[in-house]
Amino acid sequence: MIPPVPGAGDPEPFEPGRFRPRPLAGRAHLAELGRFGRPVEPGDTAERFLRSLPGFLGAARLQALAQAVVDARRAGRGVLAGLGGHVIKVGLAPLWIDLARRGFVSGFVLNGAAAIHDAEVALAGATSEDVGGGLFDGTYGSAAETGALFARAAARAARERTSLGAALAVELAAARPPHAAHSLLLAAHDLGLPVTVHVALGTDTVHMHPECSGADLGAATHADFLRLATLVEGLDQGVYLNVGSAVLLPEVFLKAVAIVHNAWAAEGRAGRVRITTGNLDMLRHYRPRVNVLERPAERGLDVSGHHELLVPLLRLWILTLAAEGA
Repeated sequence: MIPPVPGAGDPEPFEPGRFRPRPLAGRAHLAELGRFGRPVEPGDTAERFLRSLPGFLGAARLQALAQAVVDARRAGRGVLAGLGGHVIKVGLAPLWIDLARRGFVSGFVLNGAAAIHDAEVALAGATSEDVGGGLFDGTYGSAAETGALFARAAARAARERTSLGAALAVELAAARPPHAAHSLLLAAHDLGLPVTVHVALGTDTVHMHPECSGADLGAATHADFLRLATLVEGLDQGVYLNVGSAVLLPEVFLKAVAIVHNAWAAEGRAGRVRITTGNLDMLRHYRPRVNVLERPAERGLDVSGHHELLVPLLRLWILTLAAEGA
């Protein structure tokens, strides 16, 4: 039996007169009219629309992230965009290609799904399949052209001692795809921008194909990891964007940061790579928060929402803020 608490009983009600109200005017406020949203008209400019957004939370962080990209470009610093598969398959590659052509992105970091969707868009003008509908009839992930492309790229990378991203661009260009203008891989290759592709064996449909060589693929994506480490080492006062990758790219990015600083410590070099990082995704996940926004970043900016809404807004903010200082 639990003994009673000494002195416990029916307590007297709190005396309301002890509470002392204070004037509203003397209080510090977290929200004020100057940051409220304003209605715009259908015929207004994109800039006027952006300026009408409330200056709070996600809207403010998105503007701050765009400003960081603009500042990095003006200072001649790098901006790397790490993209997951969903970002490509919902049709956002043309926006990233445009930003790259304007000089606001200096390199791309893709997971396997992003590279697959990009290649299929170039080859067929379409991508993404019904996983549930094809899982048990043997059709899911069986596209011959996609599997063959990645197998050839991995073999080329092993043969020429290059990387998966570089070899994929070469092999895709050699296939003369009818929709090449929509490929981020090909656009970056034409612009001379690096694209690294990072895979975990068994996670992508192309790994199921009989021509896939795990040895070639592993060596090719490891070469891209080392290329990414070089890019990260040169990213001081630059920006890294994680857009739509919840696990793989945040882990790869953290290890790239780690290998750079391990080398610096061994060489007696003090300091750290100072990076502003951003994460755009529908949900807040542990790895993007910790491995992108917190551990490696000098400043981390998190914006939650659908990619098909956030990426166009981010692009408009970048162009708007860049035009102010032109």
